[in-house]
Amino acid sequence: MRENVFQLRDVPSIRKNVDREEWQARVDLAAAYRLAHEYRWADSIYNHISMRVPNDPNFFLIKAHELLYNEVCASNLVKVDMRRKDVDESLHVNRPGFTLHGGLLIDRADVNCCYHTHIASCIAVANQKDGLLPVSQTAIRFYGDIGYHDYEGITENLDERERIAKNLGNKNVLLMRNHGVVTCGKSVRDAFVRMRDIADACDLQLRLQAAGQEYFLPSKEVLETYEKQRITHDTGRGSADWPGFLRRLDQIDSSYRE
Repeated sequence: MRENVFQLRDVPSIRKNVDREEWQARVDLAAAYRLAHEYRWADSIYNHISMRVPNDPNFFLIKAHELLYNEVCASNLVKVDMRRKDVDESLHVNRPGFTLHGGLLIDRADVNCCYHTHIASCIAVANQKDGLLPVSQTAIRFYGDIGYHDYEGITENLDERERIAKNLGNKNVLLMRNHGVVTCGKSVRDAFVRMRDIADACDLQLRLQAAGQEYFLPSKEVLETYEKQRITHDTGRGSADWPGFLRRLDQIDSSYRE
C-alpha cells in the first residue's frame, strides 16, 4: 500500500503531454488543494476539489483518493469522464467524490470548479433552521446565493445527484445539512474565495450567537444594494488576488506546479 501511494504521488511530469490550458487548470487545481491544507480545511484524504478540463468539458480533474492534500501536484491529478454511470475505485477516484462533483459539473455548464469541505463552522450553520444570517459583510456577500440540501447519507448514490443539483439551482454555494459545504465557480479562484468567505461568515455567526446578545440585521434594500455592488466588484479588481495566493504557496512549497 505504501509503495502504491508513492507511485500515485511521485509521477513524472505530464506537462508536455497536455495542452497549455489543461496544464494551467492542473496547476490551479493543485494550488487549491495546497491552499485547503494551509487553511486547515482538509479532512485527512477525504473531500475533494474538482476542475472541468478546458477543451474537454465532459472530463474533470480530481485528486487521487489516497493522497493527502499537501501531496497533490499538477501531474498526479486524475482525469475522469463525468458521463460514466459508475466509477471503478481501482482508478483511485472514490465514489462519493465522483458522484458529487460529476453531477454538479454535468448540471451546471457555467461551473468549472467545485470545492467540497467539512468545515465545522459551516456544518453548524447548515444545521440551523435559518441557515446563514446576514450579520456581517462577509455573510451578506452570499445573499441570494445559497442553497440547502438535506442529509441522505454518504454521497455515493447517483440518484442523489439530481436532488443536489436541484437544491443548488443557479446558486454558487450549497450548505449540506449534517455534512458540509460546496462552493462553485467559473474558476478555481472563484470557488476557493467563496469557500474562504463562507467559512469566515459561518464562524462569525457562531461567535455572535455565542455572545447571547441581540444583533442587527440590514434591511432588504441594503442587502440588494450590496448584491449589485458585489457583482461590479467581482468583475473588476475583486478577482485580482489569485496570483497572490500562488505566490504565497511558492514561498511555502512550489512542488504543486510539478
